[in-house]
Amino acid sequence: MNHYSCLLTYFSKYFNAPQDGSKVLVKNKVTSPFQNKSTLFQLSNFISKMTIADTWDQRISAFLLSPSQFLATTTSESFLAEVLHELRNDKANDQLKILLVSMLLEHPTILCPSSTVGEETALELLSVFSHTPQKSIILKCNVMLAITNVIICTSCLATHTKMAEDWLDLLFQTIQDTNDYRCGVSQQPLRATACDCLREMETCNPGLLSQKLEALYLLKQQETTVLHQSYCMLYTLGLKNAIKILANQKDVTDLEFKSILGGNEGFAWKTNQLGLTSLPINMMVQVPHLPPGLDCKELKSIMSSLLEESYLLTPISQSALLRELVEVVAMVPGLSPTLFKSQLLRLFGTADVSLMHATLFMKDTFTDSLFTGEDENFLLKRLVSTAQHPLLRIPEKLFYMECILHFPENRPISSCGEESLPVLVTPRLAASLHPTVFNDSATMLCRLNLLCLVHLEADEGEADKGIDYLFDHIMALLKIVDNDSSREVVVTSFRALFIFLMHFNGIEQLPEKLIERLCDMYSRHSRLAPNLIGLADRIQEHLDDPVWSVKLLRGLQKCIMEMPPLQLTIHNLSWHLKVLRRVAKEGQITQKNTIYLLLNVLINSNLCERGNWQVGNAVLAVCRNLLEHPSIDQTFIELADLLQYISVHYDDTDIKDHARFYYTLLTNLSWEKLTGVLVKGLNGGRTKERSHSAIMAESEGIASNLTVHKTNRHVLQLIKVHEKAFQSSLESSEPLETMEEARNWMEVYQGQFQTPGFGSEVILRYNLTHAKESDPLFNEVFTICLHFELRDSNYAKVNDIHVPCVFKDRKPPAVKVKLKPFQPYPTTLRLSAIFTTRDGRSWHSQLPDVSVSFPEIFLPLPLPPNTPCECKEQVFDSIWEAAASGNPDKSATSLFCFKTGDESLTTLIETHFQGYLITDQPIERSWKVLFFLPPMCHVLLKITQAEDAVQVSIATDNWELLPFVNSYLQNITDHCSATVKDG
Repeated sequence: MNHYSCLLTYFSKYFNAPQDGSKVLVKNKVTSPFQNKSTLFQLSNFISKMTIADTWDQRISAFLLSPSQFLATTTSESFLAEVLHELRNDKANDQLKILLVSMLLEHPTILCPSSTVGEETALELLSVFSHTPQKSIILKCNVMLAITNVIICTSCLATHTKMAEDWLDLLFQTIQDTNDYRCGVSQQPLRATACDCLREMETCNPGLLSQKLEALYLLKQQETTVLHQSYCMLYTLGLKNAIKILANQKDVTDLEFKSILGGNEGFAWKTNQLGLTSLPINMMVQVPHLPPGLDCKELKSIMSSLLEESYLLTPISQSALLRELVEVVAMVPGLSPTLFKSQLLRLFGTADVSLMHATLFMKDTFTDSLFTGEDENFLLKRLVSTAQHPLLRIPEKLFYMECILHFPENRPISSCGEESLPVLVTPRLAASLHPTVFNDSATMLCRLNLLCLVHLEADEGEADKGIDYLFDHIMALLKIVDNDSSREVVVTSFRALFIFLMHFNGIEQLPEKLIERLCDMYSRHSRLAPNLIGLADRIQEHLDDPVWSVKLLRGLQKCIMEMPPLQLTIHNLSWHLKVLRRVAKEGQITQKNTIYLLLNVLINSNLCERGNWQVGNAVLAVCRNLLEHPSIDQTFIELADLLQYISVHYDDTDIKDHARFYYTLLTNLSWEKLTGVLVKGLNGGRTKERSHSAIMAESEGIASNLTVHKTNRHVLQLIKVHEKAFQSSLESSEPLETMEEARNWMEVYQGQFQTPGFGSEVILRYNLTHAKESDPLFNEVFTICLHFELRDSNYAKVNDIHVPCVFKDRKPPAVKVKLKPFQPYPTTLRLSAIFTTRDGRSWHSQLPDVSVSFPEIFLPLPLPPNTPCECKEQVFDSIWEAAASGNPDKSATSLFCFKTGDESLTTLIETHFQGYLITDQPIERSWKVLFFLPPMCHVLLKITQAEDAVQVSIATDNWELLPFVNSYLQNITDHCSATVKDG
């Protein structure tokens, strides 16, 4: 429902009026619904609130979608000020304020770019927090999170600002209301949020709470509500960080150790210099330790208490708690891992993934110090049974499969970190994990990999049975593929085949049977060519001996040779040519049969008459690989006949030219020189800079041989030309004599905009020069094409600019960049160039971005040349009066003041406003200045020198320009103010 329909509904409800706005008859009296003033006041407030809320919804959505694009039309300072002002607005509802706070949660550093701004923003939010009523508990929680986020992200916490200290005190006071004795149950979410904020600050500043552990422990003990979990997690994190700080120190005494556990002082601000991080996953590597012999009775009691209470926590919190406690035990030699013994039975039976992960982390850390051989065997059986549980989701099953593959054994055989099978995983234990065709793709591939490892390490009798089962499984998958299955099944089947071959390629019979089966399938389904080529390539990459790949490719070549002519259709031929192109790369395979087949197909069909470019290009791709084949001497005559036949009979000029070129290379170069011309570099580029191998088949990687090269650094740059006096190029379409007869110059001025495109462009002048550090290769560049890309939507597309040449030792050419603003805001243009060097090569280079500042968009008042000053002043006064009266709606006025001397002010006027002056009255110490900003915006200044300062009255017909105007005036007057102060 839009605003208009809401308005009509409101009328109908409160006035019994028809929704067409007509008058109604009440007791024989004709009355208007607009006579009820109190209701009209309520209605206006309703509409006002609705409009403001909708506006903010749109602005918040735009900011969260793209902060940089949103801030292109304003500044972060002004937008932040608007957000904070709206948060202080008592009339705004909580939902809108929560949305406003979400921007500070998502992008705090964009809205608060410095520590000073962050501290000021946090103070403003603290004021909002204190004035928010208690019933708005959700809003208070969000503001609390926003304050913490701003303090952390803007380094207020790291630099120990007063605001951070006060906020920490307030958070700690909030969590001291245990069991809601003081504020009631309704404020319970506030305490939970305070605990989360303290945990976040302790995480970012490890050791911050190290001197408050006793107080935190007492609060944890006193808390009996559901928030006991939050207090427990907060205390455990503080305890772990405090012990790690001690472990990084030298010569720790019992007194220092006990003082940490019984600390109840202020916050420890100096510990943040340590930059502590979490312990590594492999706990055996670089774990800091406390010195042995410390009295750990109190710490042991605390650990036991935490473990006893852990079952009250949620699974995720239990997992985090266990990890923290494991790290504590690993750092304190006086604590035994047997502390966790009472928890193992509960953890072994858990169905939660996070708890199982914590258990395995514990297992990897303490090995046989905590887990016996029976425990290890039981845990492994538990993982095997859980990995096939029917109620688990696929990601969870895959997790348990990975846990089996990477199971932390008490006595691991290998410690290289590679995928290896635990010793306890026998074929009997893993029998239930055999893959089936009914498994999903991920589960089936994971099971297949596991079972391949199992049977690879098994005894000979069990191994043979297992391998036969897996081979039958692979053959079943290939049979499904043979029955025209989906793409997913095809991909899964070939991945399974790759896994099987990676483990069992050394067995003699099975790989041969697979090759026969694959060739048989290809004879019926030529669309499998990419899968077969990919399989051969991957096997060659991962195996030292490429025998199997060569046998597969030789079998595919034989299969294609033996196909009946009816199967060599245009569609199938394209797949066959891809296979033959790959076969031609293998030096161990003879290629005479391939050449005979191609020549036979071209002679006995109408392919040459049809002139299909794709088919001809595929044939040439095969020929190109044949040119590089080591046995080219044996096929020289046949290949020459094939290329000559194509160059004469194929009905496509491009294919003929390529065939003729290949024929010339074949008949005039030795094999060594021929391969040197055609070979490509390791990175896919050409080995020789001037090689002709760029003239090749498209499917062979022509994209990697493009003739446009990329530079490594900037070659050219645009340098702004600073003009002494601005001369407007705008001309009126009417002669001056006719316009002088007009009485109202404002009508004349506005009438000019009826001409399409009038006053819509800004022309910026630059010099195109070489960059400071450029390669001598680019001292002379020709036919430069400059391409501009916009970073926002405030300007129309900028046309490319063409420059004939740029020589480093000559005067740089002038370049005019024409901008057509939709909104006259500052912007940045991305710039690139394509040019040619003297050696004939083409290059693409990124140039430094071109920044367009706000004053660069200024144009003088677009009136005809030689227009009298009185006429310009008339137009100025008319625009000023309209802006001051609020017409149009976006009009606004403002005031800017600064101090300066008489000479400095005169210099300022001449330097910055000379081309935009409307009136110049130095005796009266007043000036009028007008900036025109396309497409039709105005900024008017009345500059008056008073006794103590200079006043600049500002009027504009677009209030969104005021922040930019204020920044501009601040920049140009800073020097004047500084001069006065120095004087």
